[in-house]
Amino acid sequence: MPLMQWSDLLSRPHPHASARVAYGRSASQFAELWLPDGQGPHPVVVLIHGGCWSARIADLSIMDFAAEDLRRRGVAVWNIEYRRLGEAGGGYPGTYQDVGAALDRLEAEAPAHGLSPGPYVVAGHSAGGHLALWSGARAKLPTSSALYTPHPLPVKAVVDIAGIANLKTDIATACGPDSVAAMAGSPGPGRADIYADTSPASLAPLGLPTWVIHGVEDVTVPPSVGAAYAALARARGDQVKVLNPPGGHVEEIAPGTSAWAEISDLILRLARAP
Repeated sequence: MPLMQWSDLLSRPHPHASARVAYGRSASQFAELWLPDGQGPHPVVVLIHGGCWSARIADLSIMDFAAEDLRRRGVAVWNIEYRRLGEAGGGYPGTYQDVGAALDRLEAEAPAHGLSPGPYVVAGHSAGGHLALWSGARAKLPTSSALYTPHPLPVKAVVDIAGIANLKTDIATACGPDSVAAMAGSPGPGRADIYADTSPASLAPLGLPTWVIHGVEDVTVPPSVGAAYAALARARGDQVKVLNPPGGHVEEIAPGTSAWAEISDLILRLARAP
């Protein structure tokens, strides 16, 4: 069976979120909340979209189909947008600062929307997988980092779906070396190691249950990328499980595929767990 293309997913009837919440003044500094039916309290999962961290490739709407599927199955979704490469403030440090601010805003919004209190599951796809792993490591960031935030949103598990986990070595993915380099940033005074606060492989162990998922036919970010991160993180003591469902990059977030069925069942189970 041919692998899905983005047009196969994006041509579907498009669902819509329950609410949009700004966490900053930029047009890209917002998150969308997808609320299940009923009064709650609702378990919550954070979704972080991919697209090579680039404004010209994708925005949070590519996760809308996954968000709607999770919402219909009883889990609230906090689908976040952030400044990306190609727009003012994108890259290092702005993209990371936005993701952190969007995550922390969830904690403030939870009581008004009948959401269960944290800690929360964070799941990201592709470049969003990198940001999901990074989100799980925020408590480890040094106070000297521009990305440091006191008391970051508590995370109980990370689901990395085809993420780019090692900014130092994962330069042969479809995103290419320039995008990866932009996300690592440049060295400067007090920042000799540009990977120390940006690359999950440098931040591991996260100290959190982590799932690393790559479709067996994913050529955008191949399974070898996830396997390498899993081996590194396990060697440092992390609990990392690897899943390789059928299909490629699009199938991983496309409801109706066997890949999404496996991934979404995992996300639901984690979100509902105490």
